[in-house]
Amino acid sequence: MDMGRESRWEKDAMTVEIVFALVTAVALAAAVFAVVLTPALAFGVSGSARKGVSVGGALLAGAAGLWRLVRVLRRFDEQRRMGR
Repeated sequence: MDMGRESRWEKDAMTVEIVFALVTAVALAAAVFAVVLTPALAFGVSGSARKGVSVGGALLAGAAGLWRLVRVLRRFDEQRRMGR
């Protein structure tokens, strides 16, 4: 009678996976940003160079976070389609 619709358990599993993907993406982005910014802070870089490092770090962090988010959600979707 309920063909084609997800069960409550499947919806909960999707919600947990989405939250997991978001949290790990934010953690990875923060770690990448910290790794990029740490040398600039340690060596006392200032002015436009520091701004450039900050912007570059933010771009790398955003790319890493987005990569993680997509990777986790695609893996979950593949496993869901395979019936695991």
